[in-house]
Amino acid sequence: MTPYVADPVYLNGQFLPLAEARVSPLDRGFLYGDGVYEVIPVYSRRPFRMAEHLARLQATLAGIHLGNPLPLAEWQKIVERLVEQAPWDDQSIYLQVTRGADDKRDHAFPPASVPATVFAFASPLVTPSPAVRAAGVAAITVTDQRWARCDLKVISLLANVLARQQAVELGCAEALLIRDSYVKEGAASNVFVVKDGLLLAPPKTQLMLPGITYDVILELAAQHQQPLEVREIAEAELRTADEVWMTSSTKEVLAITTLDGKPVGNGKPGPLGVRMWQWYQDFKNTVMRKG
Repeated sequence: MTPYVADPVYLNGQFLPLAEARVSPLDRGFLYGDGVYEVIPVYSRRPFRMAEHLARLQATLAGIHLGNPLPLAEWQKIVERLVEQAPWDDQSIYLQVTRGADDKRDHAFPPASVPATVFAFASPLVTPSPAVRAAGVAAITVTDQRWARCDLKVISLLANVLARQQAVELGCAEALLIRDSYVKEGAASNVFVVKDGLLLAPPKTQLMLPGITYDVILELAAQHQQPLEVREIAEAELRTADEVWMTSSTKEVLAITTLDGKPVGNGKPGPLGVRMWQWYQDFKNTVMRKG
């Protein structure tokens, strides 16, 4: 066990200490990044929208032509046991499936007799501190150099890693990905923009990961009659926005107050972002924590 990974972890049918978990160096996840992952947030030991997360896992498996190695009920049992045995009330459950370990390195899929590798573990779910929320965070923009199936939650994340590292080296929290003059998402988050009281959200296409938190934000906007447009957001609109947010299960609703070294709006978290954060907290306490 580490401060970030609880014992036991799950690996290929067994629950065991992290220190004892072993994967073959010929595993295609290691050699090719040939696999998928999913992260399920847990509040007060209740997984949030597990069915939707497992449906996204299934969609990604189908997208890379990898059969689901476990039935839905077995996935649920694994998640429930990890949640039960982890020391934290709020958690992130990480699930990963790779195409397994063949007896050689070959780009073509291995024989059907090669079993998938299934790995899962629990981590603490840590959200931004009040001080970070009050100040907002800095971000940069980078050219989106990922492949054309960003809607698939695959483990080959090198382009995201490099973008995020570029942000970190500049003292920033996130890199916003620009493709063909439109903002798609962050390296590890979804992005929302506010202009003149209108909330803008990029549409779900093959160039953006369909975030579960993203869906919650759209639902909350509709519930509270917040004017909203789901459409492509031009880079020029991003740079002249009154507010820019990054959203995810760990970031929740976090204001980006500096973009490429320039203030967003007045350089402080905006009023709509503050309201949306509160709506999100109310939803978390009345729905997410109640199962």
